[in-house]
Amino acid sequence: MSSHASSRLGHEAAEAVAGRGLDAAAQILRSAPERLGAYIGGLYLLSEERELLELAMTLGAARQFSRPWQRIGLTAPIPVVEAARSGRVVWVGGAEEMARRYPRVAVAMPYAFCLAAVPLVARGTTYGTVFLIWPATHPTELSPREREGLEEFGLDLAEVLAEAAGAGRPIRAGPRPAVAEDRSADPLTALAARLPEGVCGIDLDGRLAAVTPTAAELLGEPAERLLGSRPWAALPWLRDPVYEYHYRAAVVSGQTTSFVALCPPDRWLSFQLFPDSSGVTVRIVAADAALLDGQTEKPAEHAVHTRPGALYHLLHLASALTEAITVQDVVTMVSEQILPAFGGQAVAVLMAEGGRLRIAGHRGYPPGLVDQFDGTPLTESTPGVQASTNAVPAFFETRAELERLYPERHETQDGMAAWAYLPLVTSRRLIGTCVLAFAEPHRFDVEERAVLTSLGGLIAQALDRARLYDTKLVLAHGLQESLLPHALPVVPSLEISARYLPCTEGMDVGGDFYDLIRVGPDTVAVVIGDIQGHNVNAAALMGQVRTAVRAFAAADADPSTVLARTNRLLVDLDTALLASCTYLCIDLARREARLATAGHPVPLLYGPDGRAAAVEPVIGMVLNVDPAAEYPQIRVDLPIGSTLVLYTDGLVDTPGADLDQALADLTATLARHGGEPLDRLADALIGQAGHAEYRTDDVALLLVRSVPR
Repeated sequence: MSSHASSRLGHEAAEAVAGRGLDAAAQILRSAPERLGAYIGGLYLLSEERELLELAMTLGAARQFSRPWQRIGLTAPIPVVEAARSGRVVWVGGAEEMARRYPRVAVAMPYAFCLAAVPLVARGTTYGTVFLIWPATHPTELSPREREGLEEFGLDLAEVLAEAAGAGRPIRAGPRPAVAEDRSADPLTALAARLPEGVCGIDLDGRLAAVTPTAAELLGEPAERLLGSRPWAALPWLRDPVYEYHYRAAVVSGQTTSFVALCPPDRWLSFQLFPDSSGVTVRIVAADAALLDGQTEKPAEHAVHTRPGALYHLLHLASALTEAITVQDVVTMVSEQILPAFGGQAVAVLMAEGGRLRIAGHRGYPPGLVDQFDGTPLTESTPGVQASTNAVPAFFETRAELERLYPERHETQDGMAAWAYLPLVTSRRLIGTCVLAFAEPHRFDVEERAVLTSLGGLIAQALDRARLYDTKLVLAHGLQESLLPHALPVVPSLEISARYLPCTEGMDVGGDFYDLIRVGPDTVAVVIGDIQGHNVNAAALMGQVRTAVRAFAAADADPSTVLARTNRLLVDLDTALLASCTYLCIDLARREARLATAGHPVPLLYGPDGRAAAVEPVIGMVLNVDPAAEYPQIRVDLPIGSTLVLYTDGLVDTPGADLDQALADLTATLARHGGEPLDRLADALIGQAGHAEYRTDDVALLLVRSVPR
């Protein structure tokens, strides 16, 4: 057999495995009602890049319900994402628990139901998540037997996915979710099975699949006109969103609901909705006139309910954008929270500055593609220029639609097929535009255009704040970088290593500082300090203190005198900020140091014998409290092989941690790694602080080791 034929047969075998896998997955999902008692479900698979969960298959859930959650970023605070990230079953036992744990989902789906999200993990790989929904009548707690059943259900699905992946044909989500249930059954047969009366049936897409003659007569329309349409579209008097709300509540909660509506001119009808996993049966009867006596309006609430999908997007992005700090954060939030929901592939934020188009940020485009448009003159006719100078949203559903207006095709060379240009307007100022790009032609219906335009306003406010923050941050970082030493001097007989980590709150700048100063041929001064606060004021005062210490050290003053003079200087500056500091003067010939401290954490000393312990000086008062404060000094021996560890409190004083235990742990780390090269020792001492995503304080670390000349 030729290699080509062998390859072709291998490919066909893999395709067959993938096809069998999809059918097997549908069969397992279809068994959920009988096996677990759930009546709605869905299979989410991780995208090829493993950055998104994509809805691959549904059970008993119409596309109108699942569309807002068809593609979900892995940072979204919803149960299916939490299950995929944690590897554990997530159970939500009712509406109250949903509101408490997942408020964004609760607002978008304000119905009574219980939900489980089960991770799909097999052979050490996570493939996605399956979710299942039960009626609100289910107990709020999940029994051990039910949990075991869910885990087995998830494992069965995961094994199917693993087999397909092992054959080289992993199962992927398609453009539209597949359906697990059999929809080929005759609608009238299904209708009769639910309620054998003159009624109508609504399928899983929310459309009328069957209408009995009695129902058509009551509704006042021929059955032929009603079939295939949604009731709220075919019957104008049912277009109040409250009626669709009752329908959605029935589908999601799995419970019977009812309402009364006025069919013009004067006929009141009672609607009862009976849902199951294959659709909804609606029983329509004439309402009892006696019950309606004296009522002049529909006995239905008049509050207008925003469509759940639209409300979800608005709420989700509004909440997410409160956490955005920088311009890139805003771009990331839009990319992760909005693009997946609308099926987009890329986002770019454009600004009009100095007569030119500027790219503030982008994501999802190939490297370098968008940057080539940065600096485009605003006199050119391009969609980006037009959108950045005109506060009117623009939607292009196809490439041909865009090229009719912009035949030069500058920005259409991005490989996309549809675009939404959303004006970014805040405080009545147009500050730019947000471009959402789609790889395939995309129809923007009225609701979606309204939602996207509203999202543009939220993005504009966050972007305006972020630009101001970025400007301040650049200034603050420039100030701090100019104040900290770029490099420490080389000193014979000493090895030196330093680390500095900014805090991650506020302006990411602070008042921690360190320095090493040559005082004489055989004398060097070492200082480390911490100015109160994490802002520009703290960084500016830090520069003044560091300059003052250098000046006082140049006069060859002892540590007690240097700290006393620095303290009086701070008092004279009339600042409310406090400062802590440790200052030592090292005699290189005698290999000893004189040390004084002003409210600063105690240094640690690693000796040539391998022991590590805290140096115990007489700690003086922090600077800028008492102008007459005194700072006693002690002598510390530094024989060859000893290492002195100076640090700021951000290294050991973290929220919720025991300070004594943290200091003991730091000392133990020094004892274990004290004999290693200084850079490796510094990394070991920084430890988890160097990898922490959030730090409430900045950290400075300075290591001084006595070595032979």
